[in-house]
Amino acid sequence: MAKNGEAKQNIAKKLKKVEKKLALANSMTDVAQRLTTAAKASEILSSVFTEPPAQRLLFRPNETELRTIDPGSTPGFTGTKKECQQFIDLSAMEIERYQQMMYANGTRGGMRRVLIILQGMDASGKGGIVKHVFSQVNPMGVHYHGFGAPTALEKSHNYLWRIRKELPNPGWIAIFDRSQYEDIVMPRVYGTLPEKQWRARYKEINEFEYKLAQSGCAILKFYLVSSKEAQRQRFLSRLDDPRKYWKFDPSDLDARERWDDYMDAWQDVFEQTSTSWAPWYLIPSDQRWYSRMVVSELLHNTMKNFNLTWPTLDVDRKDILARLGE
Repeated sequence: MAKNGEAKQNIAKKLKKVEKKLALANSMTDVAQRLTTAAKASEILSSVFTEPPAQRLLFRPNETELRTIDPGSTPGFTGTKKECQQFIDLSAMEIERYQQMMYANGTRGGMRRVLIILQGMDASGKGGIVKHVFSQVNPMGVHYHGFGAPTALEKSHNYLWRIRKELPNPGWIAIFDRSQYEDIVMPRVYGTLPEKQWRARYKEINEFEYKLAQSGCAILKFYLVSSKEAQRQRFLSRLDDPRKYWKFDPSDLDARERWDDYMDAWQDVFEQTSTSWAPWYLIPSDQRWYSRMVVSELLHNTMKNFNLTWPTLDVDRKDILARLGE
């Protein structure tokens, strides 16, 4: 019990230290020093986890079982919900910093960009992640798209056609609420395509994501692991609040009744498509604050590891200052 208390106290101290380092970084005029100080703050921030989410929540083929994951757990984090929110606020500042830098490099020919794929059963918290993790990010440079059932136009093309249209431009972050994986799971669960056809998509998607990663795009694939009971409670809350009626769709109950079929389908997706260039992370999401925290951590670390700096001025500064009368 004492150790647990010490760990929680340690988290509070680390978060306070991060606040001070980020404030110091923002006060610096030297770009190199500012980036170095911010990177140190980022390292301290990540250390609040007892085990990095990139390792703890990574899907491992032939080892990780979706059904054995406790949706209510918070692996690697022993802190409170309040501390988690503080973490997200600090991490959002880091995400904003790295996103602006990535965007700036994109305007100068840099190819770094990020694709985030959010998957999970209905009411697993995908929308909340977008709202909270990207609260401080400049809308310029972030693209969100939710994929529903394909339209008649989309059906007339290859299933990846609509995916390609929404991919991030250089310097941008794209967030997919559902994705190309629906074009495997749905036909499998509902039998709308021959098995040979939807199974062929595993290889096609792996090749598609490999080429994307090779071109400079980091791909983060998150599956939010929720429980049937948590989903039930969230459906009920939607029916109890007139402001949330619009969120409820009777088809959500059809998917709920096929829960086990979905779990089988997703397990197979993870086994076949969790690759070194586009791995899957399975995140417990009954505690929504935890899933938001993990996504924030993995995103800000991904962009930090790009090791970008600000583009240099490509004109004669003295000449420009002279023209401005300085």
